[in-house]
Amino acid sequence: MKLEIDIDAYLPLREVVFNTLRKAIIEGEFQPGERLMEVTLANKLGVSRTPVREAIRMLELEGLVKMIPRRGAEVANITVKDLSDALEVRMAIEELSVRLACERIDEAGKEELSKANLNFKEAINSKLVPAIVDTDIAFHNSIYKASKNEKLISIAQNLREQVYRYRVEYVKDFSYHDKLVSEHDEITRAIFRGDVEAATKVMNEHIFNQEQIVIRNVTSRDSRL
Repeated sequence: MKLEIDIDAYLPLREVVFNTLRKAIIEGEFQPGERLMEVTLANKLGVSRTPVREAIRMLELEGLVKMIPRRGAEVANITVKDLSDALEVRMAIEELSVRLACERIDEAGKEELSKANLNFKEAINSKLVPAIVDTDIAFHNSIYKASKNEKLISIAQNLREQVYRYRVEYVKDFSYHDKLVSEHDEITRAIFRGDVEAATKVMNEHIFNQEQIVIRNVTSRDSRL
């Protein structure tokens, strides 16, 4: 494996290392269960162990890495139980946010949501998984913002790190991309109409469909191991 680090990036070194390792995990250069050795990674990246250690901690917060006693860091496996737990919470948050957005969104919020939806479609067309994940996050963030509930926004942002890995997994299933675009369009239109019933219904289906895709993919992958 050849890790390449962008040493010219205008970011703290720990974030440069974090982005490099995250990309490698997302793109499958590191496999679930594979150990991440600080010394080895530091040597490959040409940095000290400190930014590697800090980056691994950031990856742990996103659920991409798990710390194992007496073993250290390894790429996290996705379990059906972890997925179900995380998405149960996410569904509740998404339902509340879309309900409040229907009631409170203003013209600036509508413009932001429209732009986020357009950016997501462009990312889908690019077939670049990191771009699709990032624009999916931005789409949902615009709904949280439209809720105008600061506590909800804070909780949703914290949960974002916990469900990042699952977003990656369902986005990697390209057969679902057309459905993703359709669901985002339906959610956007329902919010603009102020149609709470339609918006919450589509949002719940949106999250449920993602859960089923990840469960299917994880189960299929585990059966091949």
